Amino acid sequence: MEQHKPLEALIKAKAAEIGFGACGIARADAAPKTAERLRQWLEDGRHGSMLWMEERAHHRESPAGLWPEVKSVISLGMSYAPARDPLALAGHGEIGRISTYAQGQDYHDVVKRRLKELARWLVAEAPGTDLKVFVDTAPVMEKPLAEAAGLGWQGKHTNLVSRSHGSWLFLAAIYTTAELVPDARVRTTCGSCDACQTACPTDAFPAPYQLDARRCISYLTIEHKGPIPEEFREGIGNRIYGCDDCLAVCPWNKFAHAAQANLAFVPRAELTAPALADLLALDDAGFREVFSGSPIKRIGRDRMMRNCLIAAGNSGDPALVAPVRALLEDPDETVREAAGWALGRLADG
Repeated sequence: MEQHKPLEALIKAKAAEIGFGACGIARADAAPKTAERLRQWLEDGRHGSMLWMEERAHHRESPAGLWPEVKSVISLGMSYAPARDPLALAGHGEIGRISTYAQGQDYHDVVKRRLKELARWLVAEAPGTDLKVFVDTAPVMEKPLAEAAGLGWQGKHTNLVSRSHGSWLFLAAIYTTAELVPDARVRTTCGSCDACQTACPTDAFPAPYQLDARRCISYLTIEHKGPIPEEFREGIGNRIYGCDDCLAVCPWNKFAHAAQANLAFVPRAELTAPALADLLALDDAGFREVFSGSPIKRIGRDRMMRNCLIAAGNSGDPALVAPVRALLEDPDETVREAAGWALGRLADG
């Protein structure tokens, strides 16, 4: 170890070297209100069908609930700031809108590789240190931990907001037994702004800093199985995987630039503005080929067809009648139902 620099400074320098745009440190017990807020959210049923949230709630409530030996949390962020306004395709009904984060390589793979590299370095730099790395799939509350570590604050849309990276950060965490000096929190600065709240097409925010996932387009198009409730279908518009609206309108994003983004997340051309007609023609093999290496692959072909059919029904484009009609005989019941709904909408249009 370099004797003239504390370990905390070395960790941050190494994190920056391997591609993390943000790095901060928090004590493992630095987010005590997380448990109370999580319990209330679950009791209100706002997690929808994401049953794993309640099944491992005791692990999510605090880092020690998952790993009793943890002393410090290294919170990390990797930028995926877009070069193009995510709202640019809002008026193009024949195009499917894919959330910015899913247009490049699967962030789970990219971030975990870098996390493991940082972890190996830390173990070599501080022998005897034990640690665990997490990227999204573990019962870890990354956002309150990132706030505690000074990376930013949870905005009124409940996502992390960074002064320098806006809302475009993939979050990850390293739990460690090392006693590290924590960073200071940053001041919450949403003020009276309610841009994210008013931008939501399905009114998914019952109050500032609260999210009802059951009304969120990201939840409905990605996590929700089966038919999407009809009350939300028109609001979904041409979004076929996720939604960026509450992030895109945040004023802090004017400080986030695509040059900060990790190159792994540069959008793939075929995912930036896919034609609904092309997507509606995909069978399972075609779906897997198009979305290979993308986080989209995990929802499967049938759920994507459902999403594309809802977008088609909202498009008003008569050219989509034929590909929609072809899916009336699809083997999947949910796809058939969505095709019938979309055909009715196009006929009415």
